[in-house]
Amino acid sequence: MTAILRPDELDRAAALLRGGELVAFPTETVYGLGADARQGRAVAAVFEAKGRPHFNPLICHFPDADAAFAEVVPDERARALAAAFWPGPLTLVLPRRVTSGIDLLAGAGLDTLAVRVPAHPLALALIRAAGVPVAAPSANRSGQVSPTTPAHVLDGLAGRIAAVVDGGPCDVGVESSVLDLQASAVLLRPGGLPAEAIEAVIGPIGRPLPRSAAEASRSLRSPGLMVSHYAPSLPVRLGAADVAAEEALLAFGAPLPGAGTVFQLSAARDLREAAANLFAGLRALDAEGARRGLSRIAVMPVPAHGLGAAINDRLERAAAPRPAG
Repeated sequence: MTAILRPDELDRAAALLRGGELVAFPTETVYGLGADARQGRAVAAVFEAKGRPHFNPLICHFPDADAAFAEVVPDERARALAAAFWPGPLTLVLPRRVTSGIDLLAGAGLDTLAVRVPAHPLALALIRAAGVPVAAPSANRSGQVSPTTPAHVLDGLAGRIAAVVDGGPCDVGVESSVLDLQASAVLLRPGGLPAEAIEAVIGPIGRPLPRSAAEASRSLRSPGLMVSHYAPSLPVRLGAADVAAEEALLAFGAPLPGAGTVFQLSAARDLREAAANLFAGLRALDAEGARRGLSRIAVMPVPAHGLGAAINDRLERAAAPRPAG
């Protein structure tokens, strides 16, 4: 059963988050589905609960700009925007710090993180009480309308999550604006903060490719859009039924014999554990495989049901032919 918690029960909600459970909570934009962003299994549970078919980056929520900037590297534009609009409906995509404790799955394996400070007092109070960064996409099943009331959350997620904090209806009703600041500023997703307001602070900003073009090129890095994911430098071979000595093995269940090196996604064939380990596994095999002079990464089959659909989607992207040049 999904508990409905009153605003005076935030300590209970915070304890659930720290314990790896999922808690929906109100922000000024829409209700978010929160998980401790440092716990891979909790982050994997977000994708599982939503039935999300792709490991897109999740927005990480913080109590203030200092906490957010402890996980990413801000430039002058980011600091100016944070001063002007945080707390508020603006998400910034910035380079991830090498010291960041955010789990790789929360950032979809990328070298960037999407961060924001929500304006809703209950959201801020919950994040402070939990004492952890909170990864939180919209609290709805994938493909459904974003929720702006507790009833909307329960319509799709009742029984799938531990609790929802009842903060009444959301004020803004659309998701945050997402701005990529890695190079030239690009508005990846229009949202609760008008582009004109952003431009008043940092000057002209670019607009993204249409969604269809973004999907084809896999060039955008944003929650709510199809994205370019971390791809290992070694070629990836899927559906491995055997493995050669010159291959690194990404194992699921009992490892195939003979690999040059092995990373285990889940010895128990647990899909949530496998999802939590996926990006760390690809990175580890890429680095160790290169060190040992191995030729490719072989991947054992992963079932396509539940989280396996998202795992296989990511693996297919990693194995896809690389663009020329």
